[in-house]
Amino acid sequence: MIRALADFEKLAHLCTGTVEDLAAALGGAPASAEALIARIAERPVGFALFFHTFSTFLARRGLWLEDLFVLPDARGRGVGKALLRAVAGIAVERGCGRFEWSVLDWNLPAIRFYRGLGATVMPDWRIVRVTGDALRGLAQPPAGGR
Repeated sequence: MIRALADFEKLAHLCTGTVEDLAAALGGAPASAEALIARIAERPVGFALFFHTFSTFLARRGLWLEDLFVLPDARGRGVGKALLRAVAGIAVERGCGRFEWSVLDWNLPAIRFYRGLGATVMPDWRIVRVTGDALRGLAQPPAGGR
């Protein structure tokens, strides 16, 4: 399903994690992330993968939904809504101050779906990312020690 999500988002070239990497992240102590799997008649049809964040303004932790995906043939059956409600319930149960995620700007059906559930698409915020060589470069102290 993760590969299907990467294909849908036109980001398959960035999907390099292995089954072993995922198992280590979800099964480690402590786990790096958690996942819920939606099933219809025992068949896995969707997932929500999430992890804790922290808000300095609220002085409370939150939950970040990294991925929500439902197989195309299972969409329109309430699976996505059930997964979002379940993760929101976990956030409330754990006393989180926020439940957040990102959405691609071209994914208008998802934006409408999220807004229909009461979510706010934050117009003023952009995700900033550093990966690969740029991440390694940023981690290196500059010449001269500053």
